[in-house]
Amino acid sequence: MNELNRRKILIAGGTLGALGALGIAPPASARPLWTWSPSGSVAGSGAGTDPHWVWDEEVDAVMAAVLDRGDVPRVNALLKTWTRNDQPLPDGLPADLRDIMTRIRRLPAWADPRKLDTAAQFTVTKGIYVGALYGLGSGLMSTAIPREARAVYYSKGGADMKDRIAKTAKLGYDVGDLDAYQPRGEMIVTTVKTRLVHAAVRHLLPQSPGWKGTSGGQTIPISLADVLVTWHSLPTFVMRKMLEWKVRITPAESAAYLHVWQVTAHMLGVRDEYIPATWDAANAQSKLLLDPVLGPTPEGKALTQVLLDIVAELDGGLTRPLVSAFARYTLGDRIGDWIGLSEEPFWEPVISKAWPLLVAFRENLIPLPLVPEAAWTIEEVIRKIVLLFLSEGRGIDIEIPDANRPA
Repeated sequence: MNELNRRKILIAGGTLGALGALGIAPPASARPLWTWSPSGSVAGSGAGTDPHWVWDEEVDAVMAAVLDRGDVPRVNALLKTWTRNDQPLPDGLPADLRDIMTRIRRLPAWADPRKLDTAAQFTVTKGIYVGALYGLGSGLMSTAIPREARAVYYSKGGADMKDRIAKTAKLGYDVGDLDAYQPRGEMIVTTVKTRLVHAAVRHLLPQSPGWKGTSGGQTIPISLADVLVTWHSLPTFVMRKMLEWKVRITPAESAAYLHVWQVTAHMLGVRDEYIPATWDAANAQSKLLLDPVLGPTPEGKALTQVLLDIVAELDGGLTRPLVSAFARYTLGDRIGDWIGLSEEPFWEPVISKAWPLLVAFRENLIPLPLVPEAAWTIEEVIRKIVLLFLSEGRGIDIEIPDANRPA
């Protein structure tokens, strides 16, 4: 796979998966007890505090001060020039913001450069699967995560989803870039800026009447549990589906893919005691955090339709029905119904038969003549989705919001 196609696939994954950095939601009291042991984390120990009641206190305090002082426009202008991991922070940043950014831009001591490199190579070789699952799996699943859907919908970016997706797609691309955490890469910058955005949203959303009226008892959005829910909708879900699809993954590749996302969780402010150390620990935590909270919301359905309307700009006669069918194939009919995906009696059986053949061909399990033309049509649509949102020639700036969605 050439570099251009790899970029397209990865950005496509980030594009629809952008809803990820972020029915009736169960009330806070109905959420399962926090029983996951920190002995299964990268830290190996911890206090065991329920992450539903833990936020990013230091960063939150600094960003609240930045917002209250009216510094956001100046900070955004300065941070627009900060794009590479090895760049110094821009001159002129407020002292409190500079201090906290200096601390949170450091990689954890346990980050393994060899595993990070293996993870980048893995994304090159398995990019079609990773991109499809980020975009047409994780991205649309995010609209069935009530807290995430509502946080996105009522935040400033919810008023312009195309712009929001273009900006937040950057994390989806950067995490799979060959230079992600290298000095010349951009993933450290992307995670730090995303962490600042999360902190700003925590300060702003409690002021939104729309969000307060639908928050399911939450008084501060984007707890560390919410970050972990989104995290599991990405690597944990993606690895599970690739194994179901019988994608060939070596133990080294599996460990490396987990590792790059472990580092990413740390860089997004998740405490090490909550970051799963193994896939078994990740799957156990996902069952505790992600599975019980999935459900329908009016906001989630509205966001799904916005996403599908944008996708339909590619080719309204083909793309939207195919995307709906592929998402149902990936997520299942229950989630598909929750988020308002249309039923596609033509494409659904075609995908269920053609996609496994395409995977088997790509994994060198069957010869080319047995792969139907429909399989290549499906793959080409996935590749093309990105072209609607992003051009290769323009930059993408992650900006700190200074307000909520207009009423």
